[in-house]
Amino acid sequence: MPLSELLSQFQDVAERASVSISEYGSVMTSIQQYILDNFGPKGLYAAYISAAAVGILVFWKIVKLSFAALKYMVVPAVAIAFVGSFFLPYTFSSLLPVTVTGCSLFLLFKA
Repeated sequence: MPLSELLSQFQDVAERASVSISEYGSVMTSIQQYILDNFGPKGLYAAYISAAAVGILVFWKIVKLSFAALKYMVVPAVAIAFVGSFFLPYTFSSLLPVTVTGCSLFLLFKA
């Protein structure tokens, strides 16, 4: 793929992203105005606090999932592949996909 084609695709994606962001901003403005009209400033504060609480909860769940993936999948898979490369006639790079798959299944069944 030529560089000019790649740059034009990147520019198209950037334009579509800016349109989506402007649409999102107009939706958020209308939601904010609806809350102000029906519930007043205190309702808007409550909506901000609720949205922040949900955002923090989602962020925390993603962080916990990331650490669980590191703890139960990435670190053991790398360690098993490293140790296995000493005792088996396979290289580290050929054992790593197998150990990642095994640890992924372990993490899946653990959940």
